[in-house]
Amino acid sequence: MWRIALVLLAACGRFGFDPAADALTGDMSDAGMFVPARQTYLKASNTEADDYFGMTMALSADGTTLAVAALHEDSGATGVNGDQTSNTATNSGAVYIFIHSGGWQQQAYLKASNPDANDNFGSGLALSADGNTLAVGASGESSRPGNPTDNSLTDAGAVYLFVRTGTTWTQQAIVKASNADARDTFGAVVALSADGNTLAAGAPAEDSAATGVGGSQASNTAMNSGAAYVFTRSGQTWSQEGYIKASNTEAADEFGGAIALSADGNTLAVGALGEDSAATGINGDGTDNSAKISGAAYVYTRASKSWSFQAYVKASNTDASDRFGTDVSLSGDGNLLAVGAPFEGSTATGIDGDQHNNAAGLSGAVYLFSRSNATWQQSAYVKASNTGAGDFFGERVALTPDGATLAVSAIEEASGNPGDQSDDAASGAGAVYVFAFTQTWAQIAYLKAPYPDATDNFGYGLAVCPTAVAAGAFNESSAATGIDGDSADNSASSAGAAYVFGR
Repeated sequence: MWRIALVLLAACGRFGFDPAADALTGDMSDAGMFVPARQTYLKASNTEADDYFGMTMALSADGTTLAVAALHEDSGATGVNGDQTSNTATNSGAVYIFIHSGGWQQQAYLKASNPDANDNFGSGLALSADGNTLAVGASGESSRPGNPTDNSLTDAGAVYLFVRTGTTWTQQAIVKASNADARDTFGAVVALSADGNTLAAGAPAEDSAATGVGGSQASNTAMNSGAAYVFTRSGQTWSQEGYIKASNTEAADEFGGAIALSADGNTLAVGALGEDSAATGINGDGTDNSAKISGAAYVYTRASKSWSFQAYVKASNTDASDRFGTDVSLSGDGNLLAVGAPFEGSTATGIDGDQHNNAAGLSGAVYLFSRSNATWQQSAYVKASNTGAGDFFGERVALTPDGATLAVSAIEEASGNPGDQSDDAASGAGAVYVFAFTQTWAQIAYLKAPYPDATDNFGYGLAVCPTAVAAGAFNESSAATGIDGDSADNSASSAGAAYVFGR
């Protein structure tokens, strides 16, 4: 399954771990990292085994609206607040809306207007800054454009737009690619601008051999090369504005497997974890395919409704199979880019360590790039404070709009003790690391589920805002429902859970 981008970041402000701030009061862990004391444990209202609740999530700018997806939820309900108990559409997917008003509570249960088995509704999630526009990707949706009941394009994919008026949610539109085709997985990831009027959607399995912006969509000669699409809203109407491909399109690059927008929607970052070049840095030789699945990221800008290519971004230590571009995130002004490479293998810890000692395979890394005018350069190389082989640090990355805070997931990190990073007793439990920038970057927090279990994959879903960090653990197995239930009852395998720290 393609990695899901963190697409709300244009709407969020700095997340500050300040012990003097009421919402973030907490303690120092044994590793010297600040841990917020206030934690909330969220489950679906209809928890069931294998629903994968928490695989994707998004937060509003003020942290009072949280969307959580369960990609494998099974009900055949349609629309808003339907029958959650009708398990007639296996893996159709659902999205749950929670609001914070004195405490967390579920506000809505959302389904597609045309749910079908294996649609994976919720594969991508994005909220506008005010939380009133929601984009939901369904990478397995199979309908033809204009005919939602004709399921002859298996896994073509779709994006659903919902809007909230007061406390009432309604579906506003279904968006399909202009060249919808079977198995393109359009909607695997989505992003919204802060005002909710610009939508970007990735289709990492799209097959055209086009390059750049506005090329021929009909040439299916580059299997799984991938594409990105941009749509804009005028009033209540959505229309496609751009069709975007890599500058060096090739089969199996999976361009569009990660996506991010700046707050104004005028800067777009796209990840291609399967790209193969051995180039390093900015705008290198994209035709030298001697580093298979090393990965790349691409930056595009918009002026007067027209999109153009700006930069081709590679790691400073490009290596085969690093999967650089698995996730991407932009600051609000679009001048800072974070790129995750969860298969990178160095043993370095912290900031700007030795990138070239590959003795910790699949430990993972995050790379930060900054833009001045139209020129990009790498500004930091980020590793976990407890780098370990197989941790997949960088599976998720999240920047706040001011570019001063970075959250990173390591979904296979193995500590079974929230206060001890060296306790590797719970393989695959997962962790989230928070970094802050003052004069330099430094790690300030190490977050775990309160009761970590092996294979929970805490952090697979991730979102940050000024007052909260939200992390999803789609393999968590308790049968609890609602808010702060019994997390120790592991009788619903891979039901999934979400955790909110700070609010």
